Amino acid sequence: MSNVEQTTAPTGLRVVHDGRVLRVTIANPKRKNAINYDTMVALGDAFEAVVEDRTVRAIVLTGEGEDFCTGADLSGAVSEAQRGVTPEMTMDAANRLVKAIVDAPVPVIARIRGAAAGVGVALALAADLTYASEDAYLLLAFINIGLMPDGGAAAMVAAAAGRPLAAEMALLGERLPIADAVRHGLVTGVLSAEELDAKVEAAAAKLSTGPRRALELTKSALNNASLTSLDAALAAEKTGQSELLQSPDFMEGATAMLTKRKAVFAE
Repeated sequence: MSNVEQTTAPTGLRVVHDGRVLRVTIANPKRKNAINYDTMVALGDAFEAVVEDRTVRAIVLTGEGEDFCTGADLSGAVSEAQRGVTPEMTMDAANRLVKAIVDAPVPVIARIRGAAAGVGVALALAADLTYASEDAYLLLAFINIGLMPDGGAAAMVAAAAGRPLAAEMALLGERLPIADAVRHGLVTGVLSAEELDAKVEAAAAKLSTGPRRALELTKSALNNASLTSLDAALAAEKTGQSELLQSPDFMEGATAMLTKRKAVFAE
């Protein structure tokens, strides 16, 4: 199957088979590719489906427009709660998605432009190859709205760069420029905007001709050596974040953030 769009716009997601490459695009550019519960579920479905689709050799994950993903879309939190989406369900969807990326039987290439924030950091770091443009940055802003990092982001930062950087990102909630991210080993490479697509496409093309079982076993060995604490981190995050999502600090922080974003989008 080639160049067939699989997932429709209401989920904020496009999934397209392009030969042996599966292209997964978060498509909510008006909100800087923030993702809601439904999008997380659809993303998880797309990655898990590759287990059965033996034609796929590589997955390219990116965001539409100028940003990769700015984390959870808080604007839909009220409507999600009204239809029965609980904090625990949201955490389960996020954890399932990250595990689906890590456990995908083929390499995942993340193409990063602009912001990778919140759970967007987890998606970027869960990929096997992460290429970013010079304008990109990573931001674990959870602490700024009374939350803790989730999606295993802090564990993945610590695994790649060590506890000190993970603590700085998680506790201070400040941007990490992409040049610093590559220096600490968090991303594979940084390129100009003009070179980014060519690099991603070259990597995808090479992987598309590779032996699937060898790619799967190589990826699994690398993850088993470097992400030994991921499952424990995801479990701890579910417990902690489910509590924090119902706290007064989060309610206050989320309200302030939404007010700020509305002002920005109105300009």
